[in-house]
Amino acid sequence: MLALRPNCELCDRDLPPDSPEARICSYECTYCASCVETVLFDVCPTCGGNFTPRPIRPSKSHRPETPLGLDARPASTTRVQSKWSRDEIDRFVAGLRDTPPGQR
Repeated sequence: MLALRPNCELCDRDLPPDSPEARICSYECTYCASCVETVLFDVCPTCGGNFTPRPIRPSKSHRPETPLGLDARPASTTRVQSKWSRDEIDRFVAGLRDTPPGQR
């Protein structure tokens, strides 16, 4: 189950569970669409993978026998920041941004 991290790991923008602006890599590193498009150029600064829109978990459970909405399984409240400096991120991204995700 995705943790649904509450913020962009670069600019610290709030990304609530229903945000269509949240982007994640395959390891669930979480960034806002703006940072992914204008700073990261679709390169995760941790793993080098690409990003996809984060799914939106339903706000309530729709099957009583399987409680799976935010009401039963809330999003994380732990804020995460990238451990990499902006200079480190820029250098890393520059080395991978022109390589298609499937070839990284």
